[in-house]
Amino acid sequence: MFQAAAWLVSVFYGLVHNYAFAIALVAVSIMLLLTPLTLKSTKGMLEMQRLQPEMRRLQGLYKGDRQKLNEEMMKLYQEHKVNPLASCLPLIAQLPVFIIMFRVLNGLSKIGDDGTFNPSYIAKDSQLYIALDKSKEMLAFGLDLAKTPARVMGEDFVKGIPYALMIVLLAFTFFIQQRMIASRTTSASMSPMQAKIMQYLPVAFAVFQVFLPTGLVIYYFTQAVVRIVQQWYITKRFYGHDGSIGRQAQAASKEASDMAKDAKGKAGKALKPDKVEKPAPMQSKRVTPPKNRPAPSGRPQRPIPPSKRKK
Repeated sequence: MFQAAAWLVSVFYGLVHNYAFAIALVAVSIMLLLTPLTLKSTKGMLEMQRLQPEMRRLQGLYKGDRQKLNEEMMKLYQEHKVNPLASCLPLIAQLPVFIIMFRVLNGLSKIGDDGTFNPSYIAKDSQLYIALDKSKEMLAFGLDLAKTPARVMGEDFVKGIPYALMIVLLAFTFFIQQRMIASRTTSASMSPMQAKIMQYLPVAFAVFQVFLPTGLVIYYFTQAVVRIVQQWYITKRFYGHDGSIGRQAQAASKEASDMAKDAKGKAGKALKPDKVEKPAPMQSKRVTPPKNRPAPSGRPQRPIPPSKRKK
C-alpha cells in the first residue's frame, strides 16, 4: 500500500515536477475515488433523517423495553432499506489513507546516514527519487514540505510565518466546509451548544496540523477544497427542490425535534405538583400548669403538700 501511494506521487511528480502539486493531485485522485461513496453515504444519512419521527414514536412506545425497541428499530431499517452505518463509511475509508500518506511522506524524506534524504517506497530510477536523493529539503514555493510547521516556527519565527498562514488557511477551509453542512442539517437529539462544537471542531483539528509534515498539510488543504465543491454539488442535488430527499429529511428532523420538545414538556408537567399545601403551624401544648395559676376548668386541681403551703 505504501509503495502504491508513493508510486502515485512519483507519477504525478514526473508530470508537474513540483512536490506540492504532486501531493495535491494525489489528494484530488483519492477524493474522486471516494466521491461515489460520499454521495451514497449522504443519501443514506438523509434516509435515516426521514425516519426520525417514526424512530421517536418507537422510543416513546418501548421506553422501558430496550430489547423490544432495538427489534422494532431493526424492522424499521429493513422495511425502508436503510443502513444506519452508511454515513460512517467515508470516514472509515479515509483513516487508512491518512496513515498511508503520513508514512509515505516520512519515507520519501527519510534521513540517511550521510544526513541527506534516502527515499523509501519508490524506484531508484524514478524522477522523484533522483530529485530527492542526496537532498536535505523538499522545497515547493519556498516551503520545505518535509518539515513540520511547528519545527520551522521554532527554528526561525519569521520563516515560519508562511507555514502559520497555511494552517490558518486550512482552518478557514475546514470552517467553510462545516458551515455548508451545518446550514442544511438539523438533528432532534443535538442541542445548539453541541451544534456549535461540531462546527468548530474541524477548526481545532486544523491547529494540530502544525505537528505534521507540511506536505501532509498540502494534502489536507487540497482535500478540503475538493470537499467544498462536493458539498456544493450535494446541496444542489439533494436539496435542489421542495420534493427532494434533503427537504423531506429537514421536515422530518423538525417534526422529530418538536416531538422531543413536547415529550420533555409533558414530563416536566407530570413532575410538577398542581398545588402545594402548606403544613399547619405547630402549636405547643403545656401539660403542667404554671406555678400559682389555677388549673384549666374541667380538670381537678392537684393538692399542694403541707410543706409547700404558704404560711
